[in-house]
Amino acid sequence: MRHRFLVLTVFLPLAWHAAANAKVSEVEAARLDQDLTPIGAERAGNLAGTIPMWTGGSATPPENYRQGEIEVDPFPDDKPLFVISAENMDLYRENLTAGHQRLLRQYGPDYVLPVYKTRRTAAYPERIYERSRDNAVSATLLDNGNGVRDTIATSPFPVPQNGLEAIWNHILRYRGEEVSFRSAFATPTVDGSFNPVLTEYDYFFAYSEPGVQLRDIDNKIFYLKTRIMAPSSLAGTLNLVHETLDQVRSPRLAWRYESGERRLRRSPNLAYTTDLPNSSSLRSVDQKDMYNGAPNQYDWELKGKREVYVPYNAYKLHQPEATADEIIQSRHINQALTRYELHRVWVVEATLRTGMEHIYHRRVFYLDEDSWQILATEEYDEDGKLWRISEAHNISYYTVPVFWTTLELTYDLRSERYYVDGLDDGQGPYDFSPGFRGNEFTASAVRRSARR
Repeated sequence: MRHRFLVLTVFLPLAWHAAANAKVSEVEAARLDQDLTPIGAERAGNLAGTIPMWTGGSATPPENYRQGEIEVDPFPDDKPLFVISAENMDLYRENLTAGHQRLLRQYGPDYVLPVYKTRRTAAYPERIYERSRDNAVSATLLDNGNGVRDTIATSPFPVPQNGLEAIWNHILRYRGEEVSFRSAFATPTVDGSFNPVLTEYDYFFAYSEPGVQLRDIDNKIFYLKTRIMAPSSLAGTLNLVHETLDQVRSPRLAWRYESGERRLRRSPNLAYTTDLPNSSSLRSVDQKDMYNGAPNQYDWELKGKREVYVPYNAYKLHQPEATADEIIQSRHINQALTRYELHRVWVVEATLRTGMEHIYHRRVFYLDEDSWQILATEEYDEDGKLWRISEAHNISYYTVPVFWTTLELTYDLRSERYYVDGLDDGQGPYDFSPGFRGNEFTASAVRRSARR
């Protein structure tokens, strides 16, 4: 079946060469205060009334939220409107991704998609909206497309002209200024047994710091420290990442400290198709955060928009009672804890460029129009066969506010195993104001902390 796109904007694979120096006009940018939201989504709902108008999102906590606690579900009384299964999926095929159709067929009948009322909760601080408007008329791709100039704080291209601009919107989207949290990831076996790896994450988003300019951040998007807390065999393992903006000119810097060696070593290959550490080879490094790193290996095509059922407002998965034992099942997670909604998404297709090597030869990305967060992906092998499917289950962290993942998944259709990241298990809320300083993320600082 051919999909019907709401907005069709098709470009030649290397169209960014021609568009690299083009900027959105003041007239086009003015739409961000008119028919478009400040981030670039359509303010209006759809004609059917199944997607509502955007009215500002969840910019403040609900009345039943208590400061210092994990985000509560703002919609506790919502019930599924219907449930999509392998038996009835043909009724909803027009609004299903190819990946979800495959999961329904292969993992049914117990794999289902519970569909809820659409809630457009994505919201950001006012300063981010102001920067988005500024970025619209100033940001341009570098000549090689591997970086962006004249942008800061948030997605650079709220009115994207091609696929490369759209993927940069995801890479540079606002995720707060700093955050510290603990969560676990796991790679369950086919029978559902697993050993979670509890990890502490500290992010410092240099690109989004208030008042900063692009020239001030030394080509860095963010700094990340991770420390494995459990199991004991891995406890004490540290990773330090300096995420660069133009990774071809200045590749990602990464170091790893393993307690058994007691040395901080450079990790020269932590990029692209390299296996994500401790992922049982179920995920590549560039699948972390759904997609990251330099986009130079692919040709990017903006296919347009679709109305699709996607994971959204995953507050059930975010609650303390949603333990790893409750979430993890054989072959797939507990779908009763998931929530899918009908949203407009930008569809971007990436095709491996001639001469490049990657395990994925074609990739399809579904980007939320309200946040630029990638919500789902499909990864195809060299024979054109669908191999892996990834999902991002997101919530609005309304105290910031910011729209970000609470759980990420990658399903491997060959092995029928999966990788799941974001198992909170009552670890407490994310701290979006830990008070980090930039010098805490140097190699020497991490080396000192590892030896304590």
